Amino acid sequence: MAARRTTRKPNVSADELKAFYKDMLLIRRFEEKAGQLYGMGLIGGFCHLYIGQEAVVVGLEAAAEEGDKRITTYRDHGHMLACGMDPNGVMAELTGREGGYSSGKGGSMHMFSKEKDFYGGHGIVGANVPLGAGLAFADKYLGNDRVTFTYFGDGAANQGQVYETFNMASLWKLPVIFVIENNQYAMGTAQKRSTSSADIHTRGEAFGIPGEAVDGMDVLAVKAAGEKAVKHCRSGEGPYILEVKTYRYRGHSMSDPAKYRTREEVQKIREEKDAIEHVRDLLLTGEHATEEDLKAIDKEIKSVVNASADFAKDSPEPHPDELWTDIITDVAPQNA
Repeated sequence: MAARRTTRKPNVSADELKAFYKDMLLIRRFEEKAGQLYGMGLIGGFCHLYIGQEAVVVGLEAAAEEGDKRITTYRDHGHMLACGMDPNGVMAELTGREGGYSSGKGGSMHMFSKEKDFYGGHGIVGANVPLGAGLAFADKYLGNDRVTFTYFGDGAANQGQVYETFNMASLWKLPVIFVIENNQYAMGTAQKRSTSSADIHTRGEAFGIPGEAVDGMDVLAVKAAGEKAVKHCRSGEGPYILEVKTYRYRGHSMSDPAKYRTREEVQKIREEKDAIEHVRDLLLTGEHATEEDLKAIDKEIKSVVNASADFAKDSPEPHPDELWTDIITDVAPQNA
């Protein structure tokens, strides 16, 4: 087995480190279960798993505050869980059941939570980026000191609407963090074959937007970069770009055999850079937890995930009348 990265002293408390471990493990076990349910035919349509990328959203959620917003693409289950959405409701939505966040009508890519300021899952590549800027525009207009995290991938970074959004966000100094989750393959094409520049975070320079690259397999590095970006936005300096370099272990979706890369490449990343194992090493070497403690956490997480699968299976399919709901809604008054 290849040697792991050098373990460094964490810049967070033992309790925070344990919380990161639990949050990332919840996402991974949940996604593994979702993959199983997809294989059983209980999840239909598309299903894009977040396995391998857990440190990105967990690190950035650690930098967020109450009322901050997040919007992302179709690889969205991890974002939902990280911001505190109920695993039962997420899994029920994946299986198209009444107990889901969108009453079983949205599925994997289209569920929302007003309570957690989660504005979707969006299936059109890059289309969520201008929507994220719109959320940030509303917050600036209301003067409420909130920040929006707008997630998209390395493939979406080549979309024209992204640059139109960069221009407007910079012009109006919107409090938006553009998070590029660079998992290196977009749908199935390596970055070096699809993107002319190696550093995507520099794409904002033409618009006066600062950016930086971050190790997306290190939750502590992501948290530190997130805090820097949040401070920049809250101070009224406008948008910020974070290119978080990560890696997904599964294919683009459940239907993707991922033949564009070798098994050896994936295994090497798992052995040397896995985000969860990194935190596990920090907990053990720092004597913040024992092997027994971590086994207990894993058992607890598996129980939560299994319960979400049972909830989804037991929840009925939506009533046909649901076809006529959530089509038009009255606009609520906006208060600062």
